Amino acid sequence: MIKHNIVCIGEILWDVLPGKELPGGAPLNVAYHLQKLSQQVAMVSAIGQDEKGARLLQLMENMQLTTAYIQKHTSHATGVVNARMNEQQDMQYDIHYPAAWDHIGWNAALEALLQQGDVQYLVFGSLAARHAVSRQTMEKALQTNAVKVLDINLRTPWYTQETLEWLLQHCQLLKLNVAELALISSWYGAYDNNEARILAIAKRFNISSIIVTLGSKGCMGYIAEQFYYQPVQPVTVADTIGSGDAFLAGFLACSINGCAPAYSLAYANALGALVASRPGGCPDYDPAEIMAMIQQPAIIHH
Repeated sequence: MIKHNIVCIGEILWDVLPGKELPGGAPLNVAYHLQKLSQQVAMVSAIGQDEKGARLLQLMENMQLTTAYIQKHTSHATGVVNARMNEQQDMQYDIHYPAAWDHIGWNAALEALLQQGDVQYLVFGSLAARHAVSRQTMEKALQTNAVKVLDINLRTPWYTQETLEWLLQHCQLLKLNVAELALISSWYGAYDNNEARILAIAKRFNISSIIVTLGSKGCMGYIAEQFYYQPVQPVTVADTIGSGDAFLAGFLACSINGCAPAYSLAYANALGALVASRPGGCPDYDPAEIMAMIQQPAIIHH
């Protein structure tokens, strides 16, 4: 039996863009990159018993991701998102509701997986909490002793402050983008810079590590009470689908391997840029390409 050190739970779906369909869902994107970076990942989700679901299973097998924890529903269709890039190169999403991944059920296989002592990290997002069924399953999953990694994905109208605060209370590593940072911190006061915004969230929810993508300004991290900065990686952007997910996977893989925070952030930044330079959230690449792109390790700001 394969020992999984990371469990990703949440949506798997198809991103439908003009002229093409690409596999997606933030947890699947994260799982794909972690698997490429030599981690043993179990993806937990649900699909419909339909052609789109069958193609997702085939793709997961091609990605060398186990499909053992993908539930199949006859009454709910495989998830679909209509995606397009706006003039600012930001993705706009129309997420179909309900979808099979809204109905991830708690079962014996999932319980046994999470009770394994081998699972070190549980990666989850905010989108899969939009429906009561998947939310209840996430509630049970969050009881695990693994390190909880929250990848905020604010997709209007599929979130509430109450749900996000519940998720924030359970995480030790938080990843978000600069717009999400501004919105969430605004609930707790007016702050005039990103460091103050991060500190407000870290202290309120007792989160030890927060990593933030800053778009054209690169990225930053707050790890063990220190701030780190990494400049933007210059690439020609194909689309930004999944680049934040790749960033999280890169950071997590480095952290698991014992890398210093500054290096982990530099590696994450390079992988996010590499993925942005190619179509879709799960493009093929050789991990050696990430190493070739890494700039100087992140600047530390005390």
